[in-house]
Amino acid sequence: MSDEQQAITEEQRQQTKLIWDYHQMHHEIQPADVAIGLGSHDLGVAAYSAELYRAGLFPHLVFTGGNSPTTAAVFPRGEAVHFREHAIELGVPAAAILLEPDAANTGQNITLSRELLAAAGIVPKTVLLVSKPYMERRSFATARKLWPEVEVLCASEPLELDDYLKSIGDEKLVLDMLVGDLQRVIEYPRLGFAIEQNVPEDVHAAYESLIRDGFTSRLLKP
Repeated sequence: MSDEQQAITEEQRQQTKLIWDYHQMHHEIQPADVAIGLGSHDLGVAAYSAELYRAGLFPHLVFTGGNSPTTAAVFPRGEAVHFREHAIELGVPAAAILLEPDAANTGQNITLSRELLAAAGIVPKTVLLVSKPYMERRSFATARKLWPEVEVLCASEPLELDDYLKSIGDEKLVLDMLVGDLQRVIEYPRLGFAIEQNVPEDVHAAYESLIRDGFTSRLLKP
């Protein structure tokens, strides 16, 4: 762990676990008309999308995402481009993948993917969103707001929190992102970006405690 990384306490780890569990929708994965792999810093999204494709769960796979401050250095040609390349390496035919390289946020991930599919003559009734584990709920709420006519299912790599922390290698960054995503789940409905989601009291208390402890780098700017 570098000097810049912040060791987390056992209490903070338990609070994070509450938020981690809340962020996941726990949907039963079922066949869908299309899957959309949401771009991020986590290449595991591409790998899990490829695994689900090889399992025969969908015929079409969209990768969506440009760049963000978190990903520009890691994926210099854009998140979706790198995700597509990785999925092809893992056995997904290039012809099964549609590329959306411009989205800069989750709302654009959804709307630009929908437009891309429509341009290809694909009008799905069921959509499987594949994301980072802690992005499931926000992506679900966003899609239900912006694409209400489709049935939305969510999936992510089946990892426990500790395993995910090890895979990313920066505990402070992951906690910051979990807190930031929860803030968006809470705040985005009133801004018209997502449907409202009930946040249990213990999850909200954990969120406020982690903010007080300084896990704030991914919070929305006032």
